[in-house]
Amino acid sequence: MLEAKILSEYRNVAVVGLSPKPERPSYHVASYLAEQGYNIIPVNPKAPEILGKTSYPDLSSIPEAVEVVDIFRRPEEVMPIVEEAIKIGAKAVWMQEGIINEAAAAKAREAGLMVVMDKCMLKEHQRLAQEQST
Repeated sequence: MLEAKILSEYRNVAVVGLSPKPERPSYHVASYLAEQGYNIIPVNPKAPEILGKTSYPDLSSIPEAVEVVDIFRRPEEVMPIVEEAIKIGAKAVWMQEGIINEAAAAKAREAGLMVVMDKCMLKEHQRLAQEQST
């Protein structure tokens, strides 16, 4: 299962659209993933720092390797993010719940990236952890 492979093999997660506001879903998901040992890299051009980490204006500005690009943006804003994910050599693109962009997903797959759409990383992580404990 693709979600399990991504969650178990990769640790560097760039969260595009990560909000500095604790009440926002992106903040909740990113802080949960950080607690689970993932290296969260905030991507938000309007915030200098989120979750105590430097926030970058875009994927190309990140000085370290990015394995997973977790996207919290509207579906119509996904294509340029996917194109940038391909350019920086990311391994996977994860579009959060409610985010579906078939053209961007096809482009990512053609470039060899794993793609998850319309699923929450937090919920998938919890589901897999529950499956492993039973």
